[in-house]
Amino acid sequence: MSNEKHELVVWFCGLPGSGKTTIARGVCENVTRKIKETGINRILALVQMDAIRKLIFPNPSYSDEERDAAYRSFVLIGSFLSANSTASLLDGVGHKKVWRDFARRECPRFVEVYVKCPIEICIQRETSRVNGTDGIRRKLYFDASERLRTGKRIEGLGKVPGVDEIFEESPAPEIVIDSSKDEPLALISKTLTKLSRFDPELFYIDGKN
Repeated sequence: MSNEKHELVVWFCGLPGSGKTTIARGVCENVTRKIKETGINRILALVQMDAIRKLIFPNPSYSDEERDAAYRSFVLIGSFLSANSTASLLDGVGHKKVWRDFARRECPRFVEVYVKCPIEICIQRETSRVNGTDGIRRKLYFDASERLRTGKRIEGLGKVPGVDEIFEESPAPEIVIDSSKDEPLALISKTLTKLSRFDPELFYIDGKN
């Protein structure tokens, strides 16, 4: 099938607390509203890694093999949607380059949005969250650092990017958003404008973001 028959797959990746989920949701809400207002024949879906992982592994072991399988499924869902007339926004940390490379191979029209943010700011954001919101641990980085320091096992905590593993940056992501420099609304607007280069109708429907 030619690239023209595939819809766009956009992966929002970045460290926990970088703001990738806030930006992905904001983009989705903005575009969904514009689709309804303009009546164009387009479909957009938001696919979240945390939700996919829980469906596939309701009793997780947090092993590397399990995470690899979850990310493979995550990408294949985006690829399936793309081939079936649905553009998708993938929301997942995706700190290993091999997973994003797999997405590039599987998705003919692929855009990586790297939401870049210093680890110190990510930690501040994570610790300010209410524990349990969206299933995210409020003390994610604290618990990971404590485990690294003491060797103590912490129930329900897998390897944490930024502490246990590095974020492997792509050499040339299509879009880089520095989330430490602006407020969420400005970041969402900036992302929509950058995405409009790849699909002007979907991400720039009324000529103003």
